[in-house]
Amino acid sequence: MEKNEIVEKLRNIFISILEHDNFEMKNELSANDVEGWDSLTHMIIITTIEKQFGVKFKLREINKLGNLGNLIELVSLKIE
Repeated sequence: MEKNEIVEKLRNIFISILEHDNFEMKNELSANDVEGWDSLTHMIIITTIEKQFGVKFKLREINKLGNLGNLIELVSLKIE
């Protein structure tokens, strides 16, 4: 799967869960930059990503995620 396809799927997940699209999908994007992205929505986002991409993240992988770029890289590695 191409990176742009991953980004588009992630964008749709974020919009669905956060119920807005007031953010730009860039590598530096983090929860601090997005209204409504708190610890609860973060776990919902992670769970939804696992289901939609058919992957499973380890807790240490989730804890290392610092921004969207890290998430895209992790998803890419998992679906290879």
